[in-house]
Amino acid sequence: MAKSKLDPQKLTGTQKSAIFLLYMGEKFTAEVFKQMENEEITKIASAMSEIDEIPPEILHAVTEDFVKIYEDTNRLIVGGESFLKNVIGKSLSAESAKKIFREVEDSKREQPFIWSHGINAATLTGYLKSEHPQTIAMILANLPPEISAEVMVGLPEEKKGDLALRIAQLGQVPEEVIRDVDEALKRELSSIGKGGGRGGGIQVLVDILSNVDKATEDIIMENLEEEHAEMASEIRQLMFVFEDLKSVDDRGMREILKKVESSQLTLALKTASEEMKNKILSNLSSRASEMLLEDLEVMGPVKLSDVEAAQQEIVNAAKELEADGTISLGGKGAGEVLV
Repeated sequence: MAKSKLDPQKLTGTQKSAIFLLYMGEKFTAEVFKQMENEEITKIASAMSEIDEIPPEILHAVTEDFVKIYEDTNRLIVGGESFLKNVIGKSLSAESAKKIFREVEDSKREQPFIWSHGINAATLTGYLKSEHPQTIAMILANLPPEISAEVMVGLPEEKKGDLALRIAQLGQVPEEVIRDVDEALKRELSSIGKGGGRGGGIQVLVDILSNVDKATEDIIMENLEEEHAEMASEIRQLMFVFEDLKSVDDRGMREILKKVESSQLTLALKTASEEMKNKILSNLSSRASEMLLEDLEVMGPVKLSDVEAAQQEIVNAAKELEADGTISLGGKGAGEVLV
């Protein structure tokens, strides 16, 4: 099975635990597992089974103080699944181990098209161009949103609006249909993957649009407004963009700014409205505000795509804070932010 690429900025607590235990070895992990509940072991075991190697930057993010003894050029190669079998076999009874392995396999099947993380988006886009629009829509609805967004950007402009409408109107797709398409894609692209599927719908389309570039978003929304004005209005209400952050209260904004690097913030403000700039500056210290303004003044021409990417990263940080309950965000155009 193709493994998901680890991102040091997006590691979950479970992934970090899995990486640390893989690094520490089987004996240490077996002892740790003896102190844990089966549910906890299952979560970590599932994460372990998805890891084949731990790049140095990931090891650095997880081990922190201990990484000083580890060279940047080193790369820890691990057999996640074989390691897992040895550890669980040493720490649990045969019946419990069998149950956990079954749950790990089930958890993998619950992730549709997980193999797509290892596929070049251009390759996937080229393959899908010749498919029927309804098939493309169904596949995009089941791929991770960031991958669907890359594919959508690469498709012909005249197809984007129609595909967006099909995704939004797509109902629940039978699991056997998803499996058939999944298998066909795996064979064609020399990848392996398992999983059931999900339906489409407005939220699926919103997730995809949140990851495409501004030009693609504009093309799709213009088409939807012409063909289905009510749907377009609903989508705009659900979408949340960088400028919407000006409606976040000051406490929430300060929490967001804690997660943003100064260089990223400077780039994001390149095209921001005065109201958005003032919102951010008012929630920084006097010195930080001065430095930010100075950086903006000396910044030369930059790619619009880079600015949009920086803005999206800040929006993503805000959404993560909302997800863990730290702040609350309203939909696009919302007059109030819940706190």
